[in-house]
Amino acid sequence: MKNYLILFFSLVLLSSCEENNSNEINIYSKRHYQVDIKQYENFEKLTGIKVNVIKAGDDELLERLKNEGQNSPADLFVTVDAGKLQKGVEMGLFQKIQNETIDSNVSVDLKDINGYWIPITYRARLVVYSNERVKESELSSYEDLANEKWKGRLLVRSSSNAYNQALMSSLYANLGEEMVTEWSTKVVNNFARDPKGNDRDQVKAIAAGQGDIAIVNSYYIGLLLSSEKQAEVDAGNSVSVFFPNQADNERGAHINISGFAMTKNAPNKENAIKLLEYLTGEEAQNTYVNNSYEYPANPKVKPSEIVQSWGDFKRDKLDLNALGIFREKAIKVFDNTGWK
Repeated sequence: MKNYLILFFSLVLLSSCEENNSNEINIYSKRHYQVDIKQYENFEKLTGIKVNVIKAGDDELLERLKNEGQNSPADLFVTVDAGKLQKGVEMGLFQKIQNETIDSNVSVDLKDINGYWIPITYRARLVVYSNERVKESELSSYEDLANEKWKGRLLVRSSSNAYNQALMSSLYANLGEEMVTEWSTKVVNNFARDPKGNDRDQVKAIAAGQGDIAIVNSYYIGLLLSSEKQAEVDAGNSVSVFFPNQADNERGAHINISGFAMTKNAPNKENAIKLLEYLTGEEAQNTYVNNSYEYPANPKVKPSEIVQSWGDFKRDKLDLNALGIFREKAIKVFDNTGWK
């Protein structure tokens, strides 16, 4: 009986080890884009490695990783915000990623200086403006959005949105508390309406004459212009794109990334590395830019034709971890200035 039990538990342990070296990858994902499904399917056809995805909000997934500890099945965590990646690092949930192929595939200024996460794409949080009611020469910087000339004309989504929180974090890091608080107070006074909806809705509101300028992520314009719905194409064509803070003495436009982190106890680490090599490679990067209209993390790959038509821009070289480090302070600025 004793020998039987030893054999039984040995088989259970062996089975567990085999599962941990199985032909799969488990991803906890905040991303919700169709292009991701296509990427994972292409990778599976190429390698035979199955990609399993669990989707939820950033905070929910991070808390799940924390609670699961060493028993977590997750190999990778992916999100659309460097600030949330930094939060996971602070929680001790990730391990460093060291791989020459991945490292060589990614632009230097997009990388985590501490090596805990890998960018796959990036986007600019830019200003779009009505082609009928605004001249490009009227625009200059994020700071200028506080100017009284925009009173009752500015559209933007709520302060609870991670994209706005990242923008405010970058402004806090670049300008300091006093200046960013004053800026936010004046920007709130310029709102055309209470913040609501997503970035597409801000553009549609400009097309409907409810405001004249809006703060949006760059890829949403690409999605509108390539939409199968004529109303969305019309909305996209009703505005033009403007990259703030482009003068010689200015820092450049705020950007954020979509990125992957390797979980601390990843059971399928080798497979996960193969996926990251693939996703940062030229084939997958071209798939991203031509489907999601994000900018590529790989400098050898060009953006989609729609995005290229907007021209090159100078991007803020702020350490992207600052988008997490200053997040709580940024949220307090929103609260203190009445940005709903």
